[in-house]
Amino acid sequence: MSARAKSSIGLGFVGRKRLVLALFVSAAVAIFLRAFYLQILNKDFLINEGNARAVRSVTIPAYRGMITDRYGELLAVSTPVDSIWAVPARALASGADLNELAELLGMSEAELRQSLSARQNRDFFYLARHVRPDVARQAQTMKIPGINTVKEYKRYYPSGEVASHLIGFTNIDDHGQEGIELAFDDWLRGAPGKKMVLKDLYGSVVKDIENIEQSIPGEALTLALDQRLQYLSYRELKSAVLNHKASGGMVLLLDVRTGEVLALAVQPSFNPNNRIGISGNQYRNRVVTDVFEPGSTIKPFTIAAALRSGQYQPETIIDTAPGSLSIGRYSISDINNYGLLSISDIIRKSSNVGSTKVALSLGPEPLWQVHQDVGFGAPTMSGYPGEALGTLADPGDWSRIDLATASYGYGISVTAMQLAQAYAVIASGGLLYPISFQKVSAPPTPRRVLPEEIAFEVNTMMRTVVGQGGSGTRAAVEGYHVAGKTGTVHKASDTGYDEDSYLSLFAGFAPATEPQLAMVVLIDDPRAGEYYGGLVAAPVFANIMHGALRILNVPPDNLIGLKQRALLANNSNLIRNPG
Repeated sequence: MSARAKSSIGLGFVGRKRLVLALFVSAAVAIFLRAFYLQILNKDFLINEGNARAVRSVTIPAYRGMITDRYGELLAVSTPVDSIWAVPARALASGADLNELAELLGMSEAELRQSLSARQNRDFFYLARHVRPDVARQAQTMKIPGINTVKEYKRYYPSGEVASHLIGFTNIDDHGQEGIELAFDDWLRGAPGKKMVLKDLYGSVVKDIENIEQSIPGEALTLALDQRLQYLSYRELKSAVLNHKASGGMVLLLDVRTGEVLALAVQPSFNPNNRIGISGNQYRNRVVTDVFEPGSTIKPFTIAAALRSGQYQPETIIDTAPGSLSIGRYSISDINNYGLLSISDIIRKSSNVGSTKVALSLGPEPLWQVHQDVGFGAPTMSGYPGEALGTLADPGDWSRIDLATASYGYGISVTAMQLAQAYAVIASGGLLYPISFQKVSAPPTPRRVLPEEIAFEVNTMMRTVVGQGGSGTRAAVEGYHVAGKTGTVHKASDTGYDEDSYLSLFAGFAPATEPQLAMVVLIDDPRAGEYYGGLVAAPVFANIMHGALRILNVPPDNLIGLKQRALLANNSNLIRNPG
């Protein structure tokens, strides 16, 4: 090969080398210039694009306020839990094996895929709410694109079914649905916040960037309820319902001096922490929502109307012989022919004939006025959701038989809460306090609805009900004077009154000389043989009241009764163990 040819080949190689080098240098310069442009001159574009794919605004759930009893015992509290959610389209498009996740959630893979497919147009879908911590951790470790977990709050009720009808419950989103949780939902709920977070490829939060809006926790709520008295009421009511084979029952215990609800129990109850298989009908707080004819528990107000009219005095005599009375085609009767009874004895013996004769002599207006004044047919001002008003017909529409039956508690309907409030009127000396489920810092200003002397006279008459020869001797509480009234009511049905179904009632207060607690006990349809209020409801009243007075350290007001009982006990011991 000639030297010229060799020189030509060498020049060609150098040229190619220089060309390749120039291309590499040009590419490097282009990359550098592009990087400089994007990261220096136009860096906001990349940041925005990255943020659009990885930075998200998420809601910060608000902590729902606690509910406590009057002494700070927890009744409802929210605890943090995890929920599993999905971006359906992303999870399906990932091609990931969903069998393990489906098994974790208690379903088949086909069911999981079908559930996701039906919601592909949604960016957020809950797969499981409020799961156990270990379930949430397993779901996170699977690292399936589009499957994520989120922190929420779940409501927990430490007292379980003991106070369930009063407290109520929240739904899965922590919004009040029943009871106090619903009544004070705005107070308890709080306001959720927002924050910016950085998420990874799988949608899991890897970093909190900043808080946009701070969440505001709900306010705590202190109830008037005394958890000790609540458990006592729940236990005694449940025992009575079981022993008497009853359909259910209610107890309401009020502070006479403030109108506060110290205990409220309903049977059958339910567990708010596990409501599976419980129907909506079982959630209802029957003390507030259910109405019934009060029967003979209304008679003290009939007598109050008689005394207020000025036509009667406590010693006024009424002839109830022969123990029955006809009004048109209707017959009104007593259990026995009591003959001549004083106004006080009408209450003690619970005479329908006596109360009827008194009411007929008064006319509708005075009786209706007392009923209205003590709160029948009107709200108790408690603010509790779903409160029933009962029925109190206009007196202008009352016939003679309407007036007669109203005098002993038929033809008028009330709630247990209205009845307890009315008895608290007598106990407080004629003052009507609004019912309060919240603990009050100072007693509210009451409204006088009965003269004090009349309330005192009725109070004195009602003590005879629990004394010897009265219809409610089983309501007696050792060491205390008790004032009350029994009631036994035929239950109404679609065809009239059921002759074999009853409501057994006892309403009263103690200590009668200086009342502090008023209570209503109702046992619904007892089926174990006994059904009279004095036999079924009165013992429940006595057991709860005895325990409540002891728990609250209320001093006895019947020391003579205590001494007599102690003397009888000593004599009995001497007889059994002479010498």
